Amino acid sequence: MSDKAVVIKAQGGPEQLQLVEVDVGQPGPGEIRIRHAACGLNFIDVYQRNGTYALPLPATLGMEGAGVVEAVGEGVTHLKPGDRAAYASQPPGAYATARVMPAKCVLKLPDAISFETGAAMMLKGLTVQYLLRKTLPQGGLQSGDFVLFHAAAGGVGLIACQWARALGLQLIATAGSDEKCRLALENGATHAINYRTEDFAARVKDITSGRGVKVVYDSVGVDTWEGSLNCLAPFGLMASFGSASGAVPPVAIGTLAAKGSIYVTRPTLFTHIATHESTQAMGEDLFAMVASGQVKIHIDRRYALADVAQAHRDLEARQITGSAVLLP
Repeated sequence: MSDKAVVIKAQGGPEQLQLVEVDVGQPGPGEIRIRHAACGLNFIDVYQRNGTYALPLPATLGMEGAGVVEAVGEGVTHLKPGDRAAYASQPPGAYATARVMPAKCVLKLPDAISFETGAAMMLKGLTVQYLLRKTLPQGGLQSGDFVLFHAAAGGVGLIACQWARALGLQLIATAGSDEKCRLALENGATHAINYRTEDFAARVKDITSGRGVKVVYDSVGVDTWEGSLNCLAPFGLMASFGSASGAVPPVAIGTLAAKGSIYVTRPTLFTHIATHESTQAMGEDLFAMVASGQVKIHIDRRYALADVAQAHRDLEARQITGSAVLLP
């Protein structure tokens, strides 16, 4: 049986996604070969496809997956053939039936977690882990603190709502429809704001009795930037971790003073999972939250690998709540 992968030869629209036959080969030192049972679908895949993030071409897309380890290269000691495994990792290449890849970000998947759940949760769940556990305002976060989380009905957002509830945080969710707001509330958000019909910054000030929030977690980008800054309490933290609506323009440093000596950061998951040790610790935290039932992974849609172009169209049209997976 020949293996297949989704390749782009040029960056552009979903029509660039081509399913082609590939020769997977054998793992080299520090690598494994994994046969996928499911592959994750993320907005970073769209950025890489459309040219927002430049890639050497031709390229195979996909940043996360789950399956069975088939072979390990020299020096790999934490995995062996036959292990159930899951990952979120550079370089891209998860849109495939099987692949050879660096082993350092691949973790053994607990038996209690299915392959589909593993593929749907690694990039999003590890993102929430580094946001709520590591990307913290001055003095940290304590039970009862208010945080604002944009796009809270998406894959990352629904995990964040649940995780924040487990930490005792009062998460104020924003989403683009009343239905999505209800979903965020059902998953643990304390408040939800439809930013298409309400001024979210004004509502946040009302909810917090004028104080503002300690931190804003924002993957939307330019559309929510100014309002987000206006939601922050003095010494608050603006954590911009994505730009689904477009890149944030250059910021005048004096704005941070005027808004209350606030902090701004642009974190990325891949800095946090640069070593196996860090990835392992973060993964164990995520696995524990999911295994305990405090965080449930919502898989909204499943697509055949051959239908990846439609999956990208649905993702860009904001038609997917929760997570989605590609099935080889």
